[in-house]
Amino acid sequence: MTLDLLVPSRCSGCGRSGPACCSTCLGAFGPPSRLSVPGVGPPVWTLAAYDGVVRELVLGFKERGARALVAWFGALVAAALVSIGPAPWVLVPAPSRAEAARERGGDHMVRIARAVEIAEVSAVLSFAAGVSDSVGLGPGARRRNVDGRVLVCGRPPPGTVVLLDDVVTTGATAAACVRALRSAGARVRGVLALASARPWG
Repeated sequence: MTLDLLVPSRCSGCGRSGPACCSTCLGAFGPPSRLSVPGVGPPVWTLAAYDGVVRELVLGFKERGARALVAWFGALVAAALVSIGPAPWVLVPAPSRAEAARERGGDHMVRIARAVEIAEVSAVLSFAAGVSDSVGLGPGARRRNVDGRVLVCGRPPPGTVVLLDDVVTTGATAAACVRALRSAGARVRGVLALASARPWG
């Protein structure tokens, strides 16, 4: 409480004093919208376009240590799952590069998945060595970067799986994750992303 008085909380989206995500910025996320993403396979849904306050919120959580946002993202994902299809849900977080996860103090998508109280979490995916940061890579380079480099660690999750990701850009990571899961025998119902850098709606 003393720390809150010294450093007042601010919304990570707009910077206003108050909670980590104000109601106005939270309203930038909508119900799941189906995306057309060639090559992924199962349906892909997103909750917002990756710009403005949505981009600030995702980056705030992912790169700037705004850990309090996990509850908001968890609630958004839970509501989206109810819209997508019937329970039970098994969330498989898309992997982060090991170096990036260390720099962030842990895997940000695993944190979000574990905040979704209505779903089981199976964090079985990882990247093999050699995967680079995808920022700035074009579609072809993104595919080559992850193709064949998503590993399923342990037994595939039982039940019907929803792959959980933060941002869909070209769909290369989602496609590689779905292929790896299906090769391991998992049933993948779809992909759910917090935001999309692709045209959507």
